Amino acid sequence: MSNALSKITAAILAVVLLYLVPAVQSAQREKDYRVLAAYNTLVRFTDAVRNKGYLSRGMYNDFVNELATAGGEYRIDLEYRHKKYHPEYSDPADSSTFLDRFSVHYEAYYSHDILPLLFPQDPVSGREEEPMYRLEAEDYFTVTITNLSRTPIMVFHDILYGGTRTHSSEVLNYGGMVLNEDY
Repeated sequence: MSNALSKITAAILAVVLLYLVPAVQSAQREKDYRVLAAYNTLVRFTDAVRNKGYLSRGMYNDFVNELATAGGEYRIDLEYRHKKYHPEYSDPADSSTFLDRFSVHYEAYYSHDILPLLFPQDPVSGREEEPMYRLEAEDYFTVTITNLSRTPIMVFHDILYGGTRTHSSEVLNYGGMVLNEDY
């Protein structure tokens, strides 16, 4: 009886080692390739916006299409922080009390502020130029993408460890200072 039990255990172990381990490694490698492709796309898009100083409808559409070819479904969050200088006064009601210094504050604009300008509900007819969102030098532009699709490694993880995850925790962000105003 123990001889039969050891043969069954050996067969199960052989199946796990021959099929399951390479499948899990392959799924992990596929996830790594997808993340790398998505990150490269994110870096190229963000650097293009930062170097040109504007975001156009075509640039955004190309970014979304390139992310789709990287594999998976992504949520895209844009953030633009515009630098504002505020003069400092000892008495704000009296302009003669200027303290010879300025404080720097940032006004933040997000996807829900930017995208309606690129994709208006009622486009203006007769307008020949493509709508664009203009940025200013020394402001900050950041893009965050979150993977919303289930990957094969997530399926294997759920099978091996039990439980189900409804979404991935893959969040990639990239950004920096706007370098140019090339519009």
